[in-house]
Amino acid sequence: MKKILLSVAGYDPTSGAGVSLDLKVFQHLGFQGTAVLTSLTVQNTKQVKKVHCLPPEFIWEQYQALGQDVSISGIKVGMIGWGKNIQTIAKILVKNPRIPKVVDPVFKSSSGAWLLEKKCIPVYISAIRGEASLLTPNINEATLISGIKIKNTDDMKRAALKIYSLSRIPCLLKGGHLPEKTADLLFDGKEFHFFKKEKIKKSVHGTGCFLSSSILAYLAKGYRLERACSLATELTHQAIKSSMRIGKGQF
Repeated sequence: MKKILLSVAGYDPTSGAGVSLDLKVFQHLGFQGTAVLTSLTVQNTKQVKKVHCLPPEFIWEQYQALGQDVSISGIKVGMIGWGKNIQTIAKILVKNPRIPKVVDPVFKSSSGAWLLEKKCIPVYISAIRGEASLLTPNINEATLISGIKIKNTDDMKRAALKIYSLSRIPCLLKGGHLPEKTADLLFDGKEFHFFKKEKIKKSVHGTGCFLSSSILAYLAKGYRLERACSLATELTHQAIKSSMRIGKGQF
């Protein structure tokens, strides 16, 4: 029987991100995927036009119904939508202490729409402190969490240290937005590990979702954190190379 992974995230109608992409990644890596929806979006490949956040009570009911029926081997958390959902997301993480949990802190869409109120970011990080296996912020998200403006790899190190001190969760800081090269940085609480790749000149939607869900899958397979991140960054890099445009916006 396949192991079951859970995505707690929003729904993207293009299937380029959110739960629908997570489920495809889980299946690709040999798992059965399940999902708890946090929000619905009105969007296309060009922009997020509107976000409808589901209430925390409904999110918890979705989770409870699944938990009464299936055994979850790992949890990925993506977009939570609004601050009202923070405590429910934290509760889900706390209820699952012995399985891998990857949190992708989605705060803002690439088209500029806020997906969690800015004032709620410190509250969110505090609420999930010590309750996940990994955080996967991109440069902009890492700046919002740490307060450190990131321009190079030294800044990435300082930000990753600060994020770990705030969250007590290992941090994979995604460096795809660096101007000259792509370098993802893992700080596991003790050491730094860089995963460097050639820069691909494509604006691709959903790479953060793809990376975080694939890391979770590798952790659920039993890989250690550094190896899981290495395998997932390579898989994501190949997926970016082969991505196809379906609309008039991002790949």
